[in-house]
Amino acid sequence: MKLPKELREKSELKGTLKKPKKCSIVGCSNEAIRSLNQNSWKKYVEKAGLKFIENRQKKLYLCKVHYKEANKYRKSQEKLYQKKGFLDNSVSLGKIKRYD
Repeated sequence: MKLPKELREKSELKGTLKKPKKCSIVGCSNEAIRSLNQNSWKKYVEKAGLKFIENRQKKLYLCKVHYKEANKYRKSQEKLYQKKGFLDNSVSLGKIKRYD
């Protein structure tokens, strides 16, 4: 039977202390600052020229340096496939309102 929160020992209430994760990139032993979904970030990491170690949770753990490289590639890809439309033309008109 589980005791109410007020009657339990304080040591039982504390969360587990997790040790910091290491970077998932092969040959890197730095501490990870980002935990990313492997399904969505796999292509960016591979295209950035990085090899990573897969794990069961489908997570990529990246240190600051490797995250910066993968994110730089991701941003360049987003710029290439950015939707273009009537808003591009409206920027060139500036603050002038035209009612044609």
